[in-house]
Amino acid sequence: MQELKEEGGIEARHRRYEENHRVLVEGMRRLGFRTLLSDDKQGCIITSFYYPSADFNFTDFYNQLKAKGFVIYPGKISEADTFRIGNIGDIYPKDIEALLKAIEEVRG
Repeated sequence: MQELKEEGGIEARHRRYEENHRVLVEGMRRLGFRTLLSDDKQGCIITSFYYPSADFNFTDFYNQLKAKGFVIYPGKISEADTFRIGNIGDIYPKDIEALLKAIEEVRG
């Protein structure tokens, strides 16, 4: 509760989560990924992305990102091949930028 208070309260934390989400989505789209949900339906907590190609290997992608210090999540829907990235917690836009750099390196 002290950290929440120091951050400026619920509204300030929510704004940070929204900024994390914005940076993530813009960066992922720049790297060729598409979001599962349209912008008008997407929240800022966790974001699902389609696999970028039919030959995409999530396990390899996951393991390479984990080796760089980032953990993402497999998709949880059966209608599409997706993975998820969380935008909340002790995560800031600079962390999202570092993740995007790691994704760019992994994707080569």
